[in-house]
Amino acid sequence: MVVAAVELFAEQGYDATTVAEIAERAGVTKSTFFRHFPDKRELLSAGQLMLSELLAAGIAEAPAEATPLAAVAAGLERAGQAFGPMNRELGPRMAAAIASSAELQEREALKRIGLSVAMSEALVARGVTAPVAHLAAEMGVLAFKQGYAAWVESAEETGFGPHAIAALEALREASAAL
Repeated sequence: MVVAAVELFAEQGYDATTVAEIAERAGVTKSTFFRHFPDKRELLSAGQLMLSELLAAGIAEAPAEATPLAAVAAGLERAGQAFGPMNRELGPRMAAAIASSAELQEREALKRIGLSVAMSEALVARGVTAPVAHLAAEMGVLAFKQGYAAWVESAEETGFGPHAIAALEALREASAAL
């Protein structure tokens, strides 16, 4: 359903696309659609809970001696394992759909907040102080966003993880100039 929705959003815009059209394109009924998603806006945040859980699990499983940013890097690596060719292919179309709709931009911002909270809570559970955990988590979200954009634009066949880790390292280096 996500692929069908993104295709329709790209073809006719988010606001002009109905749930009925998404369901028809996906080959399901409207009632099946609503069993999976409360509305069409939620389609673009499908997988957010899983992503938050993967980030938190990677942080929790990082070596005990890992710095907060090293633990975030472990979370990004873990989450990166869930990204495949479909995620990469849909990236530009999803970005265009989000850019064209204030409602979707709001939802995307809420998604980033959710990812930050998941990482911050996982860091605090490791014993990291709250201010450091929040800062590291926000850097992780920014690295996720920048890494995803770089991955989608890259001609290389590498996975998402290396791009996110490179973005996190660049942010760490940039923070030294603060």
